[in-house]
Amino acid sequence: MSEARLRRAARETVSGLPREFWWLWTSTLVNRLGAFVATFMALYLTLDRGYSATYAGLVASLHGLGGVVSSLGGGVMADRLGRRPTLLIAQSATAGSVALLGFMHDPVAIAAVAFLVGMASNASRPAVQAMLADIVRPEDRVRAFSLNYWAINLGFAVSSMGAGFIAQYSYLAGFLIEAGMTLACAIVVFLKLPESRPTATAKQAGQDDVRLGTVLRDGRYMAVVGLCFLVALVFQQGSVGLPVAMGRAGFSPADYGLAIAVNGFLIVALQIPVTRFIEHRDPRRLLVVSSVLAGYGFGLTAFAGSVGVFALTVCVWTLAEIVNAPTQTGLVVALSPVHGRGRYQGVYTLSWSLAALIAPLMSGAVIDRFGAEWLWGMCAVVGTAAGIGYAVLMRGLREERGLPEERGLPEERGLSQERTATAPAPAGTDTGARTGPEAEPEPEPEVSAA
Repeated sequence: MSEARLRRAARETVSGLPREFWWLWTSTLVNRLGAFVATFMALYLTLDRGYSATYAGLVASLHGLGGVVSSLGGGVMADRLGRRPTLLIAQSATAGSVALLGFMHDPVAIAAVAFLVGMASNASRPAVQAMLADIVRPEDRVRAFSLNYWAINLGFAVSSMGAGFIAQYSYLAGFLIEAGMTLACAIVVFLKLPESRPTATAKQAGQDDVRLGTVLRDGRYMAVVGLCFLVALVFQQGSVGLPVAMGRAGFSPADYGLAIAVNGFLIVALQIPVTRFIEHRDPRRLLVVSSVLAGYGFGLTAFAGSVGVFALTVCVWTLAEIVNAPTQTGLVVALSPVHGRGRYQGVYTLSWSLAALIAPLMSGAVIDRFGAEWLWGMCAVVGTAAGIGYAVLMRGLREERGLPEERGLPEERGLSQERTATAPAPAGTDTGARTGPEAEPEPEPEVSAA
């Protein structure tokens, strides 16, 4: 590809997105650049503090449990208080709790504060996703979510390398640096990001009374959440099942580091060009293919006998991750009513938090009892089941809308006009959605000022 074409592709990738998106993107990048604690927590507890691996696993589980709790709480806050206040509260609380964790010595205190860190750090995710959906046009959302996902992985790749160097000198410095950078994110939000929550009129307020129960009764949406959970269980094995399996096979931590580093490098290198390729393609096919590819990517790990082959399997499921993440998030937004986006995003985040909590227990039990080959075979089965589920679910959505088979699911094609919570439509149906050449465009919801 020529330099001119590369420049044009880069301009097309970043053009047309609002200024508020880029400030939110900057906040995400800064946050992930300072994400040191998650990287070295196990080493900190076992090597620096001298605790057992069992205790380190308990602390990690409590951190995950905090995320499970805050996934729902953060979604409710994003809808009730607003996206901006939720981000400010969550990021400020994260900065304070991370700094406090660095000074804890008692094992009970460490575990308790780790739970608080998990709660605070995950509470911001529904607000970020809801704000992205609020401020970005429907036709640009897949691209926006991809760019945000790219920032997350770029920041994590850099912070993972930096964490090792910082830990050599002072673990406490890592805690304080992360606290400081998280506080910087809160300052960016405070200074640069206006509130994006749509302002409901009196009529809309009565119609759009979205509660957690509303989300849980939305059968179509909860089916998507269940499929997200299955896919998340598979992807979690890259950080929980793979290192254990490689260690049992005689490979060193450095070998695992080399293999898993491929994941971060590929996402940083390929996320943007792959997004350009998939942006206007059929989401059903993308979700089916990416789910199956993820399952069989991990399934191929059963045949790996060298670091190079392990790295090749990482390449396979990383490609699935690059395709699945923005497409799946776009579908979640498409099925969320505008005045309930926080709660809907909270339940979606819950699927990933539960996967992060369950995957370590599941992979350890399967490897100990049956062997790693069974774990990788289960990944292939779960990925296939998720792919079949997406195929059936998305076909049902088309049948409800009367859309032709070759058409995709972006909002601009009428599948997800902002729906009300009280209309007697099936779960996932957008009441008042207009399709056809004579339909007049509906006005965008008002956005409150900062």
